[in-house]
Amino acid sequence: MPKTTAVPAPVHYEVAAANLQAHLYQVTLTIAQPQARQTVSLPVWIPGSYLVREFAKNLQNLQARQGKRAVPLHQGDKHSWVAQCREDAPLVLTYEVYAYDNSVRTAWLDSARGFFNGTSLCLRVHGQEAARHSLYIAPTPATAAWSVATGLAPLKTDKKGFGLYGAAHYDELVDCPVEMGDFWQGHFTACGVAHRFVVAGAAPSFDGERLLADTQKICETAIRFWHGKGKAPFGSYLFMLNAVHDGYGGLEHRNSTALICGRRDLPRVGDKRQSDGYTTLLGLISHEYFHTWNVKRLRPAEFATYDYDQENYTQLLWFFEGFTSYYDDLLLRRAGLIDDATYLKLITKTINQVLQTPGRKVQTVAQASFDAWVKYYRQDENTPNATVSYYTKGSLVALCLDLRLRQEGKTTLDDVMRGLWSRCKAGPMAEADVLAVLEQLAGRSYARDLQQWVHSTDELPLAELLAAHGVAAKSEPAQLAQRLGLRVAENHSVQIKTVLRGGAAEKAGLAPGDEWLGVQVKGQGWRISKLDDVGFYAGSQKQLTAVVARDGRLLELPLQLPLPGTSPAPAKGRSRPATPDNVGLTCTDAAATSRWLAGSA
Repeated sequence: MPKTTAVPAPVHYEVAAANLQAHLYQVTLTIAQPQARQTVSLPVWIPGSYLVREFAKNLQNLQARQGKRAVPLHQGDKHSWVAQCREDAPLVLTYEVYAYDNSVRTAWLDSARGFFNGTSLCLRVHGQEAARHSLYIAPTPATAAWSVATGLAPLKTDKKGFGLYGAAHYDELVDCPVEMGDFWQGHFTACGVAHRFVVAGAAPSFDGERLLADTQKICETAIRFWHGKGKAPFGSYLFMLNAVHDGYGGLEHRNSTALICGRRDLPRVGDKRQSDGYTTLLGLISHEYFHTWNVKRLRPAEFATYDYDQENYTQLLWFFEGFTSYYDDLLLRRAGLIDDATYLKLITKTINQVLQTPGRKVQTVAQASFDAWVKYYRQDENTPNATVSYYTKGSLVALCLDLRLRQEGKTTLDDVMRGLWSRCKAGPMAEADVLAVLEQLAGRSYARDLQQWVHSTDELPLAELLAAHGVAAKSEPAQLAQRLGLRVAENHSVQIKTVLRGGAAEKAGLAPGDEWLGVQVKGQGWRISKLDDVGFYAGSQKQLTAVVARDGRLLELPLQLPLPGTSPAPAKGRSRPATPDNVGLTCTDAAATSRWLAGSA
């Protein structure tokens, strides 16, 4: 937004960290020209995280006035209110928001740090969403040592970042989260674009310079992927990383991203090794940055205008999240941050995650996209049996599509992504656009391919396509949990979290929530504390009795152990067994593999 004024906009918010110990923000909303019956509401969800989260549950003490006159408020539903006001005077609403969700999706406030998304704090003024909005972040004595970081355009701020910010409309306002605290920060330039990185909660061993250098490589690789020597579609970019004891996640925004990682996954001063945790963090950075193009600008047609009052459905998350998941690690390889072997290891993990999910035979990846609101974001013990992840399977669809295009020799998925950017003018798109660009660049229709890979539960032709690019997919012996068809937690005993469809555990009658206490083998009973104990005590015996606790009762369940490297046959009428062998990838033609991973045609 052009810096044309330093005065509040027609819709203006003032946010203060009012009570750090009570985790309360104080918000004042001033509407310069309200309607006679002005409606305001708080969004029920935040774009990029497809779940109705009911942010209004944290709003309290809402009051309204015009001058010295109190204005009556009528609550219309769970998240909206109507002010019985006049049109001839500004309407001022004040309220508090409780902020104690240490995630990237909502808001947080304590004595060390503040963070918020506008969807959690900023009431939407109905009828004025397209008007200019402004946000004043107020300094307080309790936050005197803090600084502010946000992607919003500063209009009049102090050296620490407190002050007035502007947004062209409500969508922009709530798409620029705010980080506050005594954080570490650094800067770099990528392809002429200024980037800022702030990190909260890092340990003294944190190597900030290495994080900046590696992130710069990611950003330059992504910008060149989309634009070659052209310009990025944003003038600046902000990374906000919250380092915690144990956590992981990210949420994309138009010119920023909010990230969470485990504190031990940050690079350390004097340690030149690249841990698996740090590689995962770099992949997360790459993923959210790629979203700056693929979902924030190039986006589902259903998201052309967000409806903040309810679910916004699309069948295209397999493309926007899945294809982004394909490119996040691939761009790490192209940026020189991982080698071919590491990349194949990451792909192997993804393939096995999908193969070990029985729900892939129940739900298509297009259905998974549509059902994200009620299934992916509301997982339970049956989720692996009923659903498939549009992240993981979507990334394998992208892999298959890229390898098929390269095999046929006319184009690549890189070209298709750039072709979509051009065709859709960096805006809303539909699956028909994907098919049109594919046919234009590849010289044939890919409708049948997408029908099979996206709209059916057929297996993907991974082995065939990988082999054509110098990578052999071979079966490897399955671990005991996989052979049994179990997902467990181990803490002095074995707690069963999920029983996978078609496995030996399901056949024996084990159920989610059971505590597996011990086994009986040839008349002897043994206490177990971890799953490997089962194999130790069973030895060569394949028949045993599992002793489990369920709802306070002890049960004895006959169990047959599948042989290593085998999968139990499904019962008649049942779906394919849930426990296929692991797949391992081996490079058989290094030159062919490197051409693919380097992005060569």
